[in-house]
This record gives sequence, C-alpha cells and structure tokens, in this order.
Amino acid sequence: MVAAIVLVAVVLLGLAAVGLSHLGGSRPAADAGAGATRTTEPTTTLSPRTTTHRTTTPSTTTTRRTTTTSRPPTSTTPAGPQPVAKLGDNPLFDVGGLPATDCPLSRWTTDPAGAERFFRSALPCLNAAWAPVLKAAGLPFSPPDVAFPPGTSFTTPCGNQSIGHIVAFYCGRDHTLYVPFAGLQSDMYGAHPGVYLALFAHEYGHHVQSLSGILGAYTNQRYEKDNGDSNSDAGWELSRRLELQAQCFSGMFLAATSGRGDVDGNITHEAQTSQDRGDHNGPPLDHGTDQHAIGWWTAGFQDNSLARCNTWLSSTADVA
Repeated sequence: MVAAIVLVAVVLLGLAAVGLSHLGGSRPAADAGAGATRTTEPTTTLSPRTTTHRTTTPSTTTTRRTTTTSRPPTSTTPAGPQPVAKLGDNPLFDVGGLPATDCPLSRWTTDPAGAERFFRSALPCLNAAWAPVLKAAGLPFSPPDVAFPPGTSFTTPCGNQSIGHIVAFYCGRDHTLYVPFAGLQSDMYGAHPGVYLALFAHEYGHHVQSLSGILGAYTNQRYEKDNGDSNSDAGWELSRRLELQAQCFSGMFLAATSGRGDVDGNITHEAQTSQDRGDHNGPPLDHGTDQHAIGWWTAGFQDNSLARCNTWLSSTADVA
C-alpha cells in the first residue's frame, strides 16, 4: 500500500492544459539543522488545506503535411526517439531512478524578481536529472521553457488562466512551465525555498509525462473513460494517478539533489513538510487525499525509483 503521499490532482479543462498545481495547506515545519494522441487535457495541483490552486498542462496537437505532385512524398517517419503512448507499461519505468545531481540555487527572496532567479537556477538541475533517464529509456528529451506572468491573470496557448484557480501551470502545447508569482502563496510560505522547489519539480514532472508519452496516453484513456461525461468517477481516478505520479517525481528529484549543491537539509525538510495538497476542499476528487499526496511524494523521496512511481499499476485504494 502506498503511504500517505500528497499528489497533485488532474482536472479536465477542455482538451488543452495539463498540470495545475496547488501549494500545501500548512506552513513548513521549522528549519531542521543548520499511438495517435489526442490533445492532452489539463492536470492540476491542489494547494494546502486553506486554498485550492491548480496547475494544468495542455495536450499536444498533431500537424499534418501536404505534398505536391511535382515532388517525391515527404517521409512521415520522425527522426530520433519518440514518445510512447503507454501508461503502466511505458518504457520510462524500466529505468532505475534519477542520478545524483548537484544543484546550485539562487538565493530565494520573496519578490517576483527573486522568485524568477530561484526557479531559473533550478531548471538546469531538473534538466540534468531527467535527461539521462529519458535517454536511457529510449525516449526523447528536450528542456521545457519557463514563464513568469505578472498579475493575477494571463493567457497561454492552453487557454486563459487566473490566480485562485491555479498556482503553477504546465502547458503541453508550448512545453512551458508557467509560474506566476501571485499564485505562490508567498504570504503564507515566505522564505522557505523547499516548498517552491518541490512545486516546481512537480510541474516539471508533467513535462516528463509529456516527453515520455504518458500524458498523451492519459488523454486518450480519459477520453474513453469519460464517455462524454467529464465528471465520471473513472476519469477522476485517472486524473489522480497522473497527479500523484507528478508528486512522486517531485520527491525523486529532491532525493537526487539532497545534500548536493545548495539543496541542504533545510530545503528538503521544507519540501517534505508541505505536501498536504489533496482533495480537502471537496469535489472534484482529482488529486487524491492529503495522505496519498504526502505518501506518493514520500515514496519518490525515499526510494528514488521510477518503478515505485508507477501509479498506473497501483490499486484504486492507493490513489483514492
């Protein structure tokens, strides 16, 4: 059985975005020590018990080519590794875990410019941790973009977003992690960078799902399970599996960087104690319970194993 792990739930927001994230419900504890793929639907991350913020990532779209009769047909075989639209049997899970990764971080300051510097410094660490894993699995790798929209509302290729609905957002259409400062609940979390690093790693986890083909396979399964009803229980269960997996990936990244570079004991402690991001605010039940959100993150942190993060093969009870 999966221990209590806080994972990000998925909410369908049309056929465009995936990966909305919420921050947890309580402050971190005191510092310790010194196939054909449909458009991907959105996923979200819940915030802690007090507020609900979501992050979403859009699905990908396919582009068709036309050829003229005067030229030879253009080959439709893509070059290089391609995503594999599978869930539980995705080749990503055949690789062990993330390699130990040094992670120099910019010092967190609680203002938009300081937050942007912090997240931009974390992005190369995430790229360095995940690139060899995807390549070892025979899957493509490309780094995501990151954007820091000002204000409380912004426009993305995955649709218009507003703070209060989301905290952070991964859009699969432009492969971008959107991290608006207004959504970070910095008035609640203050100068606790571990909270924000875990959130960022969760959203990056949706990028990994997109690159591997998991996100596309999820979208296809969700379309079939919903059967025209976007509020079906079967569909919400798939959403919970997607979001809890991103939670587990976040824990793996903290494990791979813990004690290396600037990821010290305080940062990992803050990350561990801020994962209560479950469905405490009521339906839709798309993120899992607080216990499962915490448990899946903890599983990733303790085991650093992709196979351990395979929520698609877990029982319904473990992703409730």
